[in-house]
Amino acid sequence: MKTITRLFAALGLAAAIMAGPALASGGAQRNADDYDFSFEGPFGTFDRAQLQRGWKVFKEVCHSCHSLKYLRFRNLAEPGGPEFTVKQAKAIAAEYEITDGPNDEGEMFTRPGRLSDAIPDPYPNEQAAKAANNNALPPDLSLIVKAREGWYYPWYISPILKLFKGNGGAEYVRSLLAGFEDPPHGEEKEGLSYNPYFPGHWIAMPPPLAGEDVEYADGTTPTLLQEATDVAAFLAWVSMPKMEERKRIGLMTLIYMGVFALLMLMVKKALWSRVEH
Repeated sequence: MKTITRLFAALGLAAAIMAGPALASGGAQRNADDYDFSFEGPFGTFDRAQLQRGWKVFKEVCHSCHSLKYLRFRNLAEPGGPEFTVKQAKAIAAEYEITDGPNDEGEMFTRPGRLSDAIPDPYPNEQAAKAANNNALPPDLSLIVKAREGWYYPWYISPILKLFKGNGGAEYVRSLLAGFEDPPHGEEKEGLSYNPYFPGHWIAMPPPLAGEDVEYADGTTPTLLQEATDVAAFLAWVSMPKMEERKRIGLMTLIYMGVFALLMLMVKKALWSRVEH
């Protein structure tokens, strides 16, 4: 089955390559670089070690500007995700100070984070976020992988790619983070960085990753592309935390419907066998 999946994906990519030059000639947004993420396809699952590495990159690099308002610390220990132990998730939560209250005196106070807490925002409000980022508001990354597409091909090609490769959101994030380039000669823009994977090619975010930004506990070498790949996979899970469960239910439903259809066919044959033709 995995061979069939890869065959169809390869056919889609081959067609995309043939259509690519016509699209690229207009200087449009560059298509994301293809990458074989473990969670892609009808039977794909997340790589736990990769998700844990991706969390580390987000925590130590991305979280300085970006929020994850739909993620809670307890999610880090739930099945289908990074699957930290509950003890590890509690320790992660305790590293953060959470504003709570009011107390009995009517005052707000801070306390260590709990499993039930949401990941705290890096800024107290939007105005503070803009003031710290040259008047640009860093987007929340909770649904960024679902909100962005990595493939920009004709309508007759995109459905094939999306069936087996998704919308390319994880590839888009990976390519964007690792795809900063020097701008074309004479096209520098103050306060903006050049990235061909971004719509319009100019983005207010400076290159966030350079490689060696974190130290992985499992000994993986933290190259620029490795960090971009890991955090893209992590954000894919944040966007689709129930993906593995959804795929399991879908497969069980298909098996059930197949068995049911076979039984109905047998019933039909048994009933009509009594009728002379």
